[in-house]
Amino acid sequence: MSLTFHWFLPTNGDSRDVVGGGHGSPATASGRDRPPTVAYLSQIARAAEDLGFVAALTPTGAWCEDAWLTTAMVSQHTERLKFLVAFRPGFVSPTLAAQMAATFQRQTGGRLLLNVVTGGESREQRAYGDFLDKDARYRRTGEFLHVVRELWDGKSVDLNGEHLRVEEARLSRVPDPVPEVYFGGSSPAAGEVAARYADVYLTWGEPPAQVAGKIAWVRELAAAHGRTPRFGIRLHVITRDTAAQAWAEADRLLDGFDPETVRAVQEGLGRSESEGQRRMLALHGGSRDGLEIHPNLWAGIGLVRGGAGTALVGSHEEVADRIKEYHALGIDEFVLSGYPHLEEAYWFGEGVLPRLAAQGLWAHPDGRASAAAPELPVAI
Repeated sequence: MSLTFHWFLPTNGDSRDVVGGGHGSPATASGRDRPPTVAYLSQIARAAEDLGFVAALTPTGAWCEDAWLTTAMVSQHTERLKFLVAFRPGFVSPTLAAQMAATFQRQTGGRLLLNVVTGGESREQRAYGDFLDKDARYRRTGEFLHVVRELWDGKSVDLNGEHLRVEEARLSRVPDPVPEVYFGGSSPAAGEVAARYADVYLTWGEPPAQVAGKIAWVRELAAAHGRTPRFGIRLHVITRDTAAQAWAEADRLLDGFDPETVRAVQEGLGRSESEGQRRMLALHGGSRDGLEIHPNLWAGIGLVRGGAGTALVGSHEEVADRIKEYHALGIDEFVLSGYPHLEEAYWFGEGVLPRLAAQGLWAHPDGRASAAAPELPVAI
């Protein structure tokens, strides 16, 4: 299977420094360096489209712009790029969400993918009027996805569930194609929802051995329901012509982390209810030491940013090798990002993708021929 690559729209702002935020921690001041205007986000989206990324993930939460509205506007400035819209099912009725997705598909020519985020932080959920605990939120997500999938199949739905109730729900026009559902989560409750409803199970960028364990876990759960989801991974990336250049950039980003900001962010993230966030924090323990937790896998981003906190760092060849290592475990889709998102898209798109194409592991979605990976000079 050819690898699939997605990029990221920084709707919380962009910078040459790391923009922190997420999972209960506020966006850092660096997010004001490049505000998330439609013009700038469209510039990133057009670059991703041209380079060969399939879609762009847009986050959800109080720390960023609304994903539905933003991607609807940016879609009008692109032609092929899909949008992996993150949203929380507790904030909108399943019938309305199914209708919104159908409308998005018709108005964009089928360019919607959905990243269903149950919500790991009760404090933030309560700000939106949601007072369920974490396990109850996952049960509600299961009911939500049941209704949405039935509606997308053109069925009339009646449900009197634990958390959701609909009567004679039906869409006048179903989406074509039906959007694929991306879903992540590391708790037992998350695994059951993923097994039943996810087309793609997403994990954050843990070391390969841990990722292999999560893949085996979800595969077993899904098999019990007669399902075989695909698997994806969410990572940042710092790739350069040489390893020394890449690690120098990682060191520059690390030098920009104010100790007080790191302390405050780590304190806030330590209160997170998210099992995935707990696993991210365990990779670095809040320390600046020993951040390369696997060859070319750097946990520094997680010192100031919630959620995905690891980056692939190295030469283009090394980053391509790590991608192949994850692919050998069963990962077929990579959701990537980097600071700043416009420039880093070109570093990856012009440095790594041609190398993977030359090995038959990737092809441009437009069918265009990829330029051969440039030969680097040999050090003497």
